[in-house]
Amino acid sequence: MNNHELPTNMQTGAVPPQLNHGGHELFDVHETLAGSINVMDQFMMFRQYVKEQELLDIIDRQYQFILNEYNLIVEAFSTGQKPADSTHVYNMKQSHTFVYGLKPSQPKKPNQSVEEINEKGISGHMLGLVKSQASLLTMTALEITNPVVRRIFGDSVPNWIEMAYEISLYQNKHHYYQVPQLAKADMQQMITSFAKATASPQMPNNHKLH
Repeated sequence: MNNHELPTNMQTGAVPPQLNHGGHELFDVHETLAGSINVMDQFMMFRQYVKEQELLDIIDRQYQFILNEYNLIVEAFSTGQKPADSTHVYNMKQSHTFVYGLKPSQPKKPNQSVEEINEKGISGHMLGLVKSQASLLTMTALEITNPVVRRIFGDSVPNWIEMAYEISLYQNKHHYYQVPQLAKADMQQMITSFAKATASPQMPNNHKLH
């Protein structure tokens, strides 16, 4: 068999852009795009239960950002080439200051009716969805062979991290997401448990087998 007779899956450099995708990539990108649709659909459903304007603003801004990103990925994935628009950076509005410590609160329990659905539960669901999708985007990026699609996924991951961070900051401000700390002495011991390397390591010689 000469080079002209190689099957398609063994060719290099001759694959048209729209087919420049590996098998893992196809399955993983499908799963990720379906995940983005799921996040957007659930944000849309959540909106009817939210009364607080601040959380409505987060839902609307994140929904629009996810939708724009979804369209970019679909275009790049279907063509194998750079999309008409560029990737963007998500900018949150929350302060980056966390409140530490636990405030007494009622034990959690399942809602008994839809009337009990509130901002605390909705923002918790939002955080879970965004964190899961951030992980899925990261794992998918590692399997992508198409350079354009891979770059878009790589650029997307920090934005999903930022969206999750924004939701957690919103929750923390309203005491929905409380952050305990270790005792000061324990914390000090933990954060000083590692030291910088101060010299170049003595690497073993590479003895080739004869």
